[in-house]
Parts: sequence; C-alpha cells; structure tokens
Amino acid sequence: MAEESQRSSAAEIPVTSNGDLEQSPETVFQRDSHPGTPGPLNLSESCVNSSNSAPTVEGVVESGPYKGSASLPASPVSPVAPGSAVATRLARSFSDCQAEKGSGAVVLSDDLKNPAMEKLDLVRKWSINTYKCTRQILSEKLGRGSKTVDLELEAQIELLRDNKRKYQNVIKLAQTLASQLSQIMQTQRQLGDAFADLSLKSPELHEEFGYNADTQKLLSKNGETLLAAINFFISSVNTLVDKTIEDTMINIKQYEIARVEYDAYRTDLEELNLGPRDGNTMPRIEQSQQQFQVYREKYERMRNDLLVKLKFLEENKVKVLHNQLILFHNAIAAYYAGNQEQLEQTLKQFHIKLKMPGGDSPSWLEEH
Repeated sequence: MAEESQRSSAAEIPVTSNGDLEQSPETVFQRDSHPGTPGPLNLSESCVNSSNSAPTVEGVVESGPYKGSASLPASPVSPVAPGSAVATRLARSFSDCQAEKGSGAVVLSDDLKNPAMEKLDLVRKWSINTYKCTRQILSEKLGRGSKTVDLELEAQIELLRDNKRKYQNVIKLAQTLASQLSQIMQTQRQLGDAFADLSLKSPELHEEFGYNADTQKLLSKNGETLLAAINFFISSVNTLVDKTIEDTMINIKQYEIARVEYDAYRTDLEELNLGPRDGNTMPRIEQSQQQFQVYREKYERMRNDLLVKLKFLEENKVKVLHNQLILFHNAIAAYYAGNQEQLEQTLKQFHIKLKMPGGDSPSWLEEH
C-alpha cells in the first residue's frame, strides 16, 4: 500500500510542454535539502561542460545503477555541504574556468602578436637603414653629400686592388707558358721517337740520328721538371690571390658598408641639429645621437680591424712571393742553361714532387 501511494503521488506531478517539472519554491527547497540531491555542484558541472573537459574533482563520485526509491531521480553525485572544503574548491574551479574563458583569447592573441610585431619592427629598422644608406650613396655620387675619407687607409686599399689585378695577370701568363711548354714537350717526345726509329733503320746514320734522339728526350725530361716548377708557382700565387687577398677584400667591403652607415647617420644628425629645438624635435635629436654613436663605434672598430688585416697580409704576401719568385727564376735559368742537375736541385729545395706524364697519382699511403 505504501508503494502504491508513492507511485500515485509521483504520477500526480504536473509536467510542462518542455518536460520540466512545475515546482513550487517549497518543493525546490525540499529537493535541495534531500540527502541524495546535488548542492552547489551545478556551477562546477556547467564549468566543466563548457570547457569540454572532465577533470576529477574531489567529492564527485561516479554512480552505478539506481537502487533507491522510485519517487525521486537517482543522484549522480554525493552530497556536498555548503561552506565545506570541497565546496570551496569547486567554487574556485568554477572561477578558474570563467577566468580561462575570459583570458584565453587574449593569451592566444598575445602569443600570435609578439613574433609578428618583432618581425615588423625588424623590417621597419632595416627599411629605414637601407633608405638612409641609399640616400647617402646617391648624394655622394652626385657630389652633394660629404664622405669620410681616411687617406692612409684608402691608399692601402687602392694599392691592394691594383696588385691583385697585376697578380692575376701574372698567373694568366704563367698558365699560358705552362700550356705552351707542355705542347713543346709533346713535340719533343714525338721527334725523339722518330729519330730513334730512323737510327735503327739507317745503319749509315745510326750515330747522327741517335744523338738527336737523346737530345730531344733530354729536353723533354727537363721540360717536365720545369713544368712542375711553373705549376707550383701558379698554384702558390693563385692561393695568395684567391684566398688570402680575397679574404681581405671581404673585410674591405664590410668596412665600406660601415663607413656609409656612419656617414648616413652623421648627415641625419647634422640636419636635425640645424633645425629648431623644441619639445617635438629634442627626442628625435637624442635618438639620432644614440644611433650615430652606435654606427660610429662600428665604423672605428671595422677600420682598426682592417688596418691590422692589411698589415698581416703585406707580411704574408712578401714572404710567399719572395720564395716563389726565386723558384721561378732558378728553374727557368737552369732549364735554358741546360743544367739538369741545378734544375732538379731547385725542385728539391722547394719540396716539389715530379709527376711523370701518364703516371698514376700516388696513393694515400705514399703521400703520407
């Protein structure tokens, strides 16, 4: 009978068109005070659902199949008393969720904004610097702008450029000489083979053809020794020009760029100092003064480094060319004097290994 009365009372609860219970404030109060109903957990649940996450919260217990009375819905959670530690943590969790909702877009926007702003600032600085330097170069070419000139350093740079062109011409001529000498050696070998063949087939001229065959073969052998000395000379001077001097030329280009930047910001500062000085222009003048000081220090540092580089280059150049010119002279003189012993001694003096024509290159073990 008790179960029938409960069923009948439950069946008399009116339902709206949306399926919600029409309850009075007293009924709501009775449900809230029932031991099996959730308390202030509704706020935390809405927060968890809105953030698409399901964290495990202390005080929340997963419920199994409902085994209680049929008059009330099964409660999915255990009761949480208002003001308890669990309720406080749930309320704090709700506040954190709301804070994440409000600040999530801002944090994402800042993360995307900072790298873009940094790149934009770098592009802006590069554009300003390029504009100032381009204007300075054009004004110098048109004869309107002033240019900082270090007479001593400019003279050394110009001398180095002139020497580089002359050294390259010497290398080109030496390569032509080596090519022509190689062709002469090939002709001498062929001529010596022809004399040797005629010496065997002409008994009456055996000695005469034999002398000429030996002479041509000796000239060809001495030519191989001279060719090795010339190739060594070409290789050494080419290294001096393409590596050592070229490395200094790169420093010269960097120095010239620093000089243009220095003059560009110097001109900009001079123009600002000639204008009015008020509250609007003074910050610009101070900023220009700071930028000018930075590029002035850079210019002076590049200038001092280049002076040291040119000094070491000159010492190295004199040492290399001194040895190579002695080698070239002694080899040429010994060859045309017919002094085979002196020619071979010259190669030994400079540790030059003679490679026979058509011979295989030495193995790695032989070289080491």
